[in-house]
Amino acid sequence: MGRERRDRGRVALIVLDGVGIGEAPDAAEYGDTGSDTLANSARAVGGFRLPYLESLGLGCCRPLSGLRCDHPSAAHGVAVPYSKGKDSTAGHWELCGLLLQEPFPLYPHGFPPEIVAEFESTTGRGVLGNKAASGTQIIEEHGAEHLDTGAWIVYTSGDSVFQIAAHEQKIPLDELYTAARKARQILVGPHTVARVIARPFVGQPGSFARVPDHRKDYSIEPVGCTLLDRLAEAGVPRVGVGKVDDLFAGRNIASQHTATNADAYRLIGEALRSMDSGLLFANVIEFDQTWGHRNDVVGFYQGLEELDRALPELVGLLGPPDLMILTADHGNDPTTSSTDHSRELVPILALGPGIRPVTLGTRAFSDVGATVAAYFGVPASVGRSFLGEMIADGGLA
Repeated sequence: MGRERRDRGRVALIVLDGVGIGEAPDAAEYGDTGSDTLANSARAVGGFRLPYLESLGLGCCRPLSGLRCDHPSAAHGVAVPYSKGKDSTAGHWELCGLLLQEPFPLYPHGFPPEIVAEFESTTGRGVLGNKAASGTQIIEEHGAEHLDTGAWIVYTSGDSVFQIAAHEQKIPLDELYTAARKARQILVGPHTVARVIARPFVGQPGSFARVPDHRKDYSIEPVGCTLLDRLAEAGVPRVGVGKVDDLFAGRNIASQHTATNADAYRLIGEALRSMDSGLLFANVIEFDQTWGHRNDVVGFYQGLEELDRALPELVGLLGPPDLMILTADHGNDPTTSSTDHSRELVPILALGPGIRPVTLGTRAFSDVGATVAAYFGVPASVGRSFLGEMIADGGLA
């Protein structure tokens, strides 16, 4: 299956961050009973009107109010998470064939005193906050005091993250980034969080605003072999869009970051116009960051409408040997009381000129990575490829 396809074809793996499609079997263990990001959102807005996603078969993955399942043009199904945890790092790693047996640590009541004390001593500044909170809310809560004292605003969320907020006019960006790197060195052993995030902001009390373009994530390296490692070993080009490089600590992937979904769609289009072969790996961030975490159902639906309008042009850039897979890394149901990620199944839509619109059924996250590996003729550590099920006669030639 290998060299001819690897040298000639392209795969666009597009992860719609937070776009879950129903409770995972172990959702209750994560406190997520009843979470169903897409179906609950569809009901909340009186039914989806997404003609292109409907034509691909989004409503065939699982029933969704407003979407029919008539003659889908994409292979369609859902995937179940098996890694421990429900954060973006675990989700992306599992999609790429690396399963976590133990979840990253969480800190719903803030970080232990010894961690905070070491961070203060190492950086020479005090700490405000130190609790699980919405980023925008905690900046408003402590922003004025931060401007007076110069103390860091430290917080976490339902993710395994140590987040450090600082006003750009109070603390230079370089100092914030240095502090984040120091925190990364402190957070080891039992406190190895998935990511340390530097969160700069600007403005005045009552009108603070984060600066997404200046955000930096400091992740741990994957703890085992991933699809990206396999592709690198085989010499298959890899292009990233969004935060994928952060999630893999830059190992065998470089990426252009995006503040909005529109930025991601533009960069995906540019990559598909310029790439001759290889993997395009994209994270589309706002379903999670902008709408899911803020319980903004209307914004979430408007984001789906934006995706629906953007996809025809992107799909039109696929040639006969190409494959596009739309999926997600976890849920983030904007209709529930929680503002955190939810343990959910994710949709799979796989399409291209040589792809048959078969029913894929219920798969594992790792089957997605195994499918990409099979396309490029490289081994997969785990997972079961569904590539052979989808290829039409003479497809992907």
